[in-house]
Amino acid sequence: MNTIYIRTLKRAEHTVFCVADGQKTYYDPQFNKSVPYSSGQQVKRSMIDALSNALNEIPSPTTFLFDVNKKGEMKEGEVFATCDPSYADQLFGGWMKATKGGKDRTIKRRSPLSISSMRGLHPLLAGIDKENASFDRSDRPNNKVIVRNENKEELTEAQIAELLEGKDRSLSRKWIPDNRRAVGLFVQDMAIDLRRLFCVLLNKLEPEITAETEAKLRETGWEETQTVFGTCLVAPKDVREKLIPALAHAIINWTITSNQSRTFSLMETLAVSVSDNANKIAGSIRAKLKEEEENKAEPIIEEDMTDVESFVTLSAGGYIRTKKESADALDKAEQTLIDRMLAFDYENQLN
Repeated sequence: MNTIYIRTLKRAEHTVFCVADGQKTYYDPQFNKSVPYSSGQQVKRSMIDALSNALNEIPSPTTFLFDVNKKGEMKEGEVFATCDPSYADQLFGGWMKATKGGKDRTIKRRSPLSISSMRGLHPLLAGIDKENASFDRSDRPNNKVIVRNENKEELTEAQIAELLEGKDRSLSRKWIPDNRRAVGLFVQDMAIDLRRLFCVLLNKLEPEITAETEAKLRETGWEETQTVFGTCLVAPKDVREKLIPALAHAIINWTITSNQSRTFSLMETLAVSVSDNANKIAGSIRAKLKEEEENKAEPIIEEDMTDVESFVTLSAGGYIRTKKESADALDKAEQTLIDRMLAFDYENQLN
């Protein structure tokens, strides 16, 4: 077993995943619907945040470069990651560092975690609702109102009063029309490549780390080993035993929090499936069209499926027909991931 596949089913209620005209959507041509989604990058960032919180560590720093021209104007330059697997977010999240001009070698590490977007379990089981909102502070007498003319000059109170004469207009209230919100059942997939999870490739032609970082890792106990990808440095056992529980916790407990208080949703997890078979895990949490009604779909969780371990929470019973929901389902799913990752022989992958 070289890869662990995880499928997560969540429920969202009147919330926003990713702001872009209110909520990102894609068009499903078969069912002629706009379906809300959250990008895999946002899911990854949410998971890395959960990882850092579990470890009680500050994520690795990022370097932002800016260029100033002869006129004194500042322009955007490159953005560099730390490129150091000593940081857990770098080890699991990957990195890339490429400088302008091509004078320095580009170093990059592809993340061992393949992360999908969070999208509707089925186009008929997820959707968009709309609302009109307002920012109303008309009850406060101490508001400051500034009205400017075409020359950006502020009008006096007398000029403002004259301007409003005969108009039904409030200056202490903002109307925010057509806000889109996501609601329904959403699924998200993840694959963990165990062969690269704790290994950093030592390839001089396609370097993942600098010579300085390699020397630092060797000094801290990283050992050289052979994998199908070539010669690598593998993290020490004590490092793996520290990071694996935190990674498992992050994978099971990540959540996307809205940037607006009025759109907060718990986004509770209804079920998690774990397997080493990508085809089977796709069928473990799925939807099926109802025979009697073509425009309706039913969510299904396979609780007894060969080569797939499914964990169903108590919340799932309110939306899906289940038999084995339990209060400790997510704890069991987390422990399953820990056991599978600890069982892999990282030092002797070719034996």
